[in-house]
Parts: sequence; structure tokens; C-alpha cells
Amino acid sequence: MLHKTRGIVINYIKYRETSIIVKIYTEEFGIQTYIENGVRSAKSKNKIALFQPLTLLDLVVYHRDTGDIFRISEIKCHTAFQTLPYHFIKSGIAIFMTEVLNKTLKEETPNHDMFQFLLTSILYLDHHEKGYENFPIQFLLKLSRYLGFAPQESDEILDQVGAIRIYAATDEEKQALNSLIINRYNEYVAVSNTIRRQILEYVLRFYSLHVENFGEVRSLQILKEIMI
Repeated sequence: MLHKTRGIVINYIKYRETSIIVKIYTEEFGIQTYIENGVRSAKSKNKIALFQPLTLLDLVVYHRDTGDIFRISEIKCHTAFQTLPYHFIKSGIAIFMTEVLNKTLKEETPNHDMFQFLLTSILYLDHHEKGYENFPIQFLLKLSRYLGFAPQESDEILDQVGAIRIYAATDEEKQALNSLIINRYNEYVAVSNTIRRQILEYVLRFYSLHVENFGEVRSLQILKEIMI
């Protein structure tokens, strides 16, 4: 049966000579996997661009209650990015975000609040030209609310990761983390690179305690090199 839904591309893998298998977080069905044939062929007119990380889509998809992989009937871009694919720092953040989302988005059921949060976060990153140094940390903290383990203050994170910390968190780190938990994206928190880097480690370790098989975030090193 055909259904309309918006979607956010998480990632894709190549399948056979010209096809892909793509994972998309949909507004109506949660995380779903689709096969798209011929998208990598010379005749596809660069259709593969629609499947880059975090691309926002309008979709008509085949869906039923049973089955693992479905097909897309119609696809078009929902909102064209202004900067995200063309700015190397933002592209690096996007890679980090999609890796985290690939590890955390597991429900094949609708969560409209989650979808709206992701949509708003992606568009914020795309539209803002400066002041997004803390965005990866704030994204993780805000995402945790929708995943069910949101911290209310820094001590909730630091107490839980205490057993795997080498050094105690400083007062400056605690204060910065508290501000990042509370503030909106557009409420900038002045944080040094060193403290930002350490807080990011705390938050990722916090995730590893709450998300099954969260494991290592391979794009973390890229994020550190390009931004923090």
C-alpha cells in the first residue's frame, strides 16, 4: 500500500551494480530501509544526490506491517540545503550526526516529536553561518530527551561516567555542561576548545551507558580535527 511521508536520509550502501539500500528515518513509520534500483546508473541524472546524509525528502513509499525492505514510489527533495553539503565543517558535523542516528534510531514506529526535532536541528545547522561550535554536544543532549534518558544537570552525566573517567570534572566543565543542557541552539555558550572536547567525551560515554551496542563513534576524530 502506498503512503506519503517525509523522511531524513541516514545512510546508504551500494547494492549490486547500480542500486542502493538506503536507511531513512520517516515521519510516519520511524526508521525504515528501502531499496532503490538504478540510482547509480548513468541515466539516473544524479539522483544519488537525494540520498546524501541528512537530506530532507518528500516520499511516497510502499509499506506494510510485515517486511524488512520496501520500495520508494516517488521521491523529491523537501527542503534544499543552503550550506550543509558545501561547507566542510558542517559536512563533518553531518557525518557525526548520521553515525549517532544510525546507532540510536531503532524504532519502526512513528515519533512525530522526534522527527520534528531532527528536522529543526538539521535546518538550524544549515541556515546558521556562525556560532555552532557547540552544536554537536547540544544535539546529543537534546536528542537524549527523545531517546528517554535526558539529563537534567551535569552531575547526572558525570556521576554515571565517573567510573570510566581518569580525572574529576572541573567546576568550569560542570558549569559549561549545565549551560549546554539548558540552553537552546541559538543561546551561545562560550567554551574553550579543550573543555568542549572533554564535555563531548563525557556525553558520548553517557550515551554508551544508555544505548545498547552504541560502541565507538568513528567520526569523532574527524569532528575534533575540523571543529573542536
